[in-house]
Amino acid sequence: MATTDAPAPAENEDSARGFAFALTAYLLWGFLPIYMKAVAHMSPFEVLAHRVVWSVPVAGIVLLILRRTSELKAAFRSPRTLMMAGLTAALITVNWGVYVWAISVDRALDTALGYFINPLFSIFLAAALLKERLQPVQLVAIALVVVAVAILTYDAGGLPWASLVLTVSWGFYAFFRKTLPVGPNQGFFLEVLILTPFALAYIVYAEMSGSGHLIHSSTSDTLLLAATGVITAGPLMIYANGAKLLRLSTIGIMQYIAPTMIFLIAVFVFHEPLSMVKLGAFVLIWSALAIYSWSMLMQARGN
Repeated sequence: MATTDAPAPAENEDSARGFAFALTAYLLWGFLPIYMKAVAHMSPFEVLAHRVVWSVPVAGIVLLILRRTSELKAAFRSPRTLMMAGLTAALITVNWGVYVWAISVDRALDTALGYFINPLFSIFLAAALLKERLQPVQLVAIALVVVAVAILTYDAGGLPWASLVLTVSWGFYAFFRKTLPVGPNQGFFLEVLILTPFALAYIVYAEMSGSGHLIHSSTSDTLLLAATGVITAGPLMIYANGAKLLRLSTIGIMQYIAPTMIFLIAVFVFHEPLSMVKLGAFVLIWSALAIYSWSMLMQARGN
């Protein structure tokens, strides 16, 4: 894993090492549904709680190795920083919880949809909250997503709420995360540390009531739960160290790797039904992403 002291690439240039780190993170996120399907027989709350608790030692060890703990000491002395970290921790909890639940009930396609929509929702947030001016092509892309969601809502008889919750929770998480005055690795450690008392309380309750899978289950279940720390913290920290070594436009294109893999796994591995209506909605969203990516590449080239 790269250290946070790695030199940044020259302006408008990508680093091969940054590309390798980012690609690794997106591939790990792309394969994550397979792991989540393996723990689908457990309560989503239990899986979520273990993701939090086991992430603490993993993230803590990384920070100690990198000697990047000084920002944490300052954060603990700042009520504002702790409040902001509490907000981002709540948002990531919602995102993780809905993701775990969706995979467990055979709705992996909904998670892919949510993460496909997310980049365009982030553009909308920037316009709505930061008053950034939308380009005409961006407006077209957002309009296509709105049409796609309307089609899915009409076909299903209700909003695709799982997809929308994933989109909105991650979009606001990324938005508020930028205001947290600590590095990405330190911020992640702070978030899971804030969540740990609640997660530990649930794990203790589950084990005492006999519904938990850490002690009162098979060895494979115990190992799967213990692995949640590496599975959760690993990709996030690898990505954090790779993103700063790449251009924004490169990251913008690469972020479609994970939802594309989730889509393919949902259809060809989990055999989730893909109706023509849903496929049509995905085509609209893919078209919107193509338009968005093209405009981003043109801006990167200075055209």
